[in-house]
Order: sequence, then C-alpha cells, then structure tokens
Amino acid sequence: MGTPSAAKDGLSSVTRGTLLLLLGSLLYVLFNFFARFILIRSVSTAEWNALSFALALVGLVAAIGSLGLPSAVARLLPYAGSDAERRTYVRGTLLVGGIAAAGSGVALWLLGPWIADTLHFPDLAIALQLFPVAAATSVVAGLIASIFQGYEDVVPNAFFIQTLTPLLFVAFLVALYVLPPQGIDYTGALLAYVVANVIALALTIVYALRRLPRRLAPGPTAPKALGHLLRFAAPLFLVTLMGTLLGSGDTLVLGAYFPGQVGTYSASLTLARLLQVGVGAAAYIFLPVAARLLRQRDSAAINVTYVTVTKWMILFSLPLFLLFVFLPSRSLDFVYTARYAVVVVPLQITVTGAFLTTAFGPAANAQVAFAQTRLLAYNAIVAAVVDVGVAFALVPSHGMTGAAVAWALANVIYTALSLVELEYLTGVHPFRPHFVVPLVVTAVPVALVLALAPVTYPLWSLPAIGFGIAVLLVVVVLVTRSVDEGDRLLLGAVEGLLGRPLPRLRAIGRIGVPRARR
Repeated sequence: MGTPSAAKDGLSSVTRGTLLLLLGSLLYVLFNFFARFILIRSVSTAEWNALSFALALVGLVAAIGSLGLPSAVARLLPYAGSDAERRTYVRGTLLVGGIAAAGSGVALWLLGPWIADTLHFPDLAIALQLFPVAAATSVVAGLIASIFQGYEDVVPNAFFIQTLTPLLFVAFLVALYVLPPQGIDYTGALLAYVVANVIALALTIVYALRRLPRRLAPGPTAPKALGHLLRFAAPLFLVTLMGTLLGSGDTLVLGAYFPGQVGTYSASLTLARLLQVGVGAAAYIFLPVAARLLRQRDSAAINVTYVTVTKWMILFSLPLFLLFVFLPSRSLDFVYTARYAVVVVPLQITVTGAFLTTAFGPAANAQVAFAQTRLLAYNAIVAAVVDVGVAFALVPSHGMTGAAVAWALANVIYTALSLVELEYLTGVHPFRPHFVVPLVVTAVPVALVLALAPVTYPLWSLPAIGFGIAVLLVVVVLVTRSVDEGDRLLLGAVEGLLGRPLPRLRAIGRIGVPRARR
C-alpha cells in the first residue's frame, strides 16, 4: 500500500498533535512549578507532604474510575467501521465512565478518614474529604479528551487538562495571597485545587457539546459495539490501574514509612518526568494514528512513524538527562534552590529510568493500537509488583533512594517488556542505526566532559548547555549521515503544517543523507 504517503500523513497528524501537546505539557510543568513554589512557602511542611500524598491517592482513584475506557475509545474510534459503532463507543464511554467516576469519588470520600487514621497522617484527612470531587472531575475530563483523541484532536487534553487546570489553580492561589484577608492556608489551597478542576471540566463539556456533533452527527447506534468496548477496555483497566501503581506506588510506600519525605521526593520525580514529556505527548496522538494506519493494513507506515517520533523526541530528553545526571546539584539549585540537594541521588536514579523509557519510544501505546492489550496488562502487573515490592524492600532502610530505585526499575521493565513483545510480533522498534549512532556519539563525549571537567557551572549557563546539547545532536545526525526516509517525510509534514516549503532546511538535511540514497 502507499506507505510513503500514509507515513507522511501519519507523521503530519503526530507532528501537529505532539507540538500542541508538548506546549501544553510544558505549560503544565511550568504552572505546577509555580503552584509548588507558592505552596511550599505558604503551608507547613506537614501540610505540603499531606497534599503530595493526597495527589498520589487521587491519581490512583482516577485510574480506577476510568475503567480503562480512555485508551479503549481512543483506539476503537479510528478503527470502527461505521458511525453507528462510533456513536455507541462515545455514548457508552460517557455513560459507564460517568457512573464509575461518581462511584470512585464517593468511595474515596468514605475511605478518607480511615486512610488518614491508619497512616497517622492528620493533615491528610481534610484533603481526602475535598479531593474526591477533583478525582471524579478529572476522570470525566479525561474521558471527554480521549474521545477527541480518537479523532486525532488533542485540544481538550492540551488546553483544558494540561494548561487551563493548573493555570486556574495558580491564579486562585495568587488571588488568595493578594486579596483580603491576604494569606494562603491549607484548606484554601485544597479548595483552590478542587475549584480549578471543576471549572476546567465545565469548559471541557462546553467544548464537547460544540465540537463533537461536527465529527459525529446524531443517528442510530450499534448495540453490540458496547460489549466490544467493555471487553476491549477490561484489560486496559488493569493496565491503567497497574500503571498508576507503577507511577505512585513507591510514593505511597514512602509515605507509609516516612511521611515527612514525600514532598521532597516528589521534587525528583517532577524533574524525571520532564524527560517523558516529549515522548508522552507523541504517544498520546500516536495511538489513534497507528490504529488508523493499522485499519488501512499499512504496518510499514506505523514502523516509520514510530522510529521517527522516538528519534526526534530524544532531542528533548537527552539534554535534560545529561544535565540532571551529571550536574544534579546545580540542576536542583537552578530549579528548586539548594535546599533540595538531599534528593541528588534519587534524582539521578529516576532520571536514568525516565531516559531509558523515552529511548524505547511509545511502545505501550503501539501495543494498544495493535490490540495487544492482554500482553500489556501482564506487563503492567509485573511492573507494578516490582515497583511496590522493591519499594517495600528498600524504603524502610534507604528512604527516598529506595523509592527512586523502585520507580526507575519498574518503569524500565514495563516499557522494555512492551517493546520486546512489539518487536517480536510486529517488527516495530526504534533501534535502527540512524537513531542509535547519533545518540551514542552525542551522549558519551558530553557525559564525559560534564562528569570529569573540574568546572562549577554558573546557574545561568545550564539552559545554554542544554540547548547546546540539542544542537550538537542535530549536527551529529548530519555528520554521521543518519537522515532517513522518515526524517524526510517528517520535514514534509512540517512544511504542510506551516503551509510553505523550507528549501534551506531541505538543503541542510541532504548533507545527512547516506550517499547510497542520494
């Protein structure tokens, strides 16, 4: 089939969605950093630790409430054979997911006092009385966003969830700080978070009511499709639940043993997850694009898209990896001030794990597209058991460092298992010479310089160093002649988005094309 055309079309959708989601993710990180900055200086250390722990619990409850429906509907909509099936998928997702969201919120509200008493965490009690509302609203907002994800529209996720929600939270915190009676107390901060989520959901619903009919006109449904949706979502529910444990199980275990370290440990996780922003943004839109290409029986185009996306998302994560691992103290000082130097080792461990998962590419989302959901569920169970098991083994004696080892090891195992299975069953993997060679040639010498050079880098120089590493990677791609067909198609997709050719960029790109292909 028309692989170059299909790959270019897929890369066009992925590029457009990734850029928008990448911007949204960066704003999400930025606004959450502002919120952290304000809260750390406004509430007590015990209250900040309780808030961090409550957010981890909310994530777990939201995973349970989603029932695996977001990934299921995002995959099934582009793969459906008729609008009747799509209507059933959309209505079933909203009906079943809405009921589950309400139920999970009520369950958290009922269990909140018991959790706080069991953990001897008094400041947690009030958070778990207010946060069930935020948990339920985040589930519903995620369901709506996933429906549009199926139509390759990332606006609800990028704007309402990633950008607007944390922006409103910061705005409310600032208002509490400057308006009479001037001051942010713990309860006010919790209410600000809840109200921000409620308003963002309301605006997401307005967007859906206005835009969804343009994509899916009213009409008959296909009742049998509801059963297909629920059967497809069942293993994905387990994946989502285990994935949440994978992301927060170590934090919950740390909170059970050392409640006072949760807030500090979250600082290292926040920076580690920065490395996953690029590939996470690409993975979100890659799922429906890959499902559409699979329906067209063009697995070659999926392969090209996968490799190209992974290759260029490294451009975002490699500079952060090298800075955080080889200049951890300076990086923490730059972001959080020197008071967070205690998390140097946890930062290095979590960042290493995050970088490896980025280098593996969006393997889990590709497995969903190929309907390998049962395998993905097994992988998630293994990884979650590793995360919680290693955390219980190491946290009592090593605290934050033990939690970091558990998080990094579990995340690498999860993504590695997915990638091995994906390659074995479909042949899709990113480790082609035009990806590996520039990565190694760039990373090794830069790592040696940062590790061995007896230089104390001024804080202002860190962004410049990171940008320089990214530029060096591009230069190495050209010098090692690692430009391939996927890169050419990606450039064509970018030209299509801009609505104009880029002849100079094409001329530069030809330098990196292997002579045999010229």
